[in-house]
Amino acid sequence: ESGALVLSDKGICCIDEFDKMSDSTKSVLHEVMEQQTVSIAKAGIIATLNARTSLLAGANPVESKWNKDLSVVENLKLE
Repeated sequence: ESGALVLSDKGICCIDEFDKMSDSTKSVLHEVMEQQTVSIAKAGIIATLNARTSLLAGANPVESKWNKDLSVVENLKLE
């Protein structure tokens, strides 16, 4: 939800289960990291809200155990 990013303006937003997050939700995070804003459209009203926040994300390894022979991307399946 983009509300957490707006509420954490000028602070930090911690995200758990990043590996289970949908691609559409991840695209919202890209806007926040690039432009420091969140665009919301509801009931015909379009708003751009500040989201000047730092993001800290946690994810679980693919097989529930870290494999030191794999890269971070491979261990967390972030592709």
